[in-house]
Amino acid sequence: MFGLKPGDRVLAVAPHPDDETLGAGGTLARLSAAGIDVHVLAVACLSQPRWGTPTDSRLRREEFDAACDVLGVRGRTIAWSDVDPARNLAGHLADLVRLIEAGPTLSLAALEPAALLIPAAGAVHQDHQLVHQAAYAAARPTGTLRHWPQMVLGFHGPEDHAWSPEPPRSTVLVDITGTAPVKDKALECYAREMREHDHPRSLARIRAIDCATGAACGTERAEAFVAYRMAC
Repeated sequence: MFGLKPGDRVLAVAPHPDDETLGAGGTLARLSAAGIDVHVLAVACLSQPRWGTPTDSRLRREEFDAACDVLGVRGRTIAWSDVDPARNLAGHLADLVRLIEAGPTLSLAALEPAALLIPAAGAVHQDHQLVHQAAYAAARPTGTLRHWPQMVLGFHGPEDHAWSPEPPRSTVLVDITGTAPVKDKALECYAREMREHDHPRSLARIRAIDCATGAACGTERAEAFVAYRMAC
């Protein structure tokens, strides 16, 4: 995949635990199955009401670990849980850039990944916009970093397909037909975060998005990405 070989590393930066699966779960599972070392850095997690339902950061961590196990993710961490930076990403944007650049465990400096997956620009959710800005800045080619990834791809969340004023314009399509059941199983780990019926976060609607993307490249299901850098 993408010219990567077994043993290469990929880092996915997710604004919150579950965004890695919603936006790129099938691709992460396919990379893992190909022998690529996949790692996920989830930026923020909070214990606060969502959609009228109380949440618990400890349970979110358990869901995150379970989903990552299903996808075959080797390394995973939640950077900020129930602390001020998680509540106010805008006020800690420089800290977030440094975290992605050179954090102690899952960062560009620590992992030296061949590819970086980040939220795509133009997201509906403000946190996704901020994480995109930070990750995009962290991935810039510069002599001050020991390493910068040759490949940077942006993924969309289901709300971006439903609520963005302009449809996402993606240039890279990944066939996930073989790993779609793995993605579905990982999504089930986030049952508390999923919605029902016609909500963009419903399993039926996510499958429909994947099927529509697959139709664009002649496969059953696919995920779409924006190519910010693909250097060979």
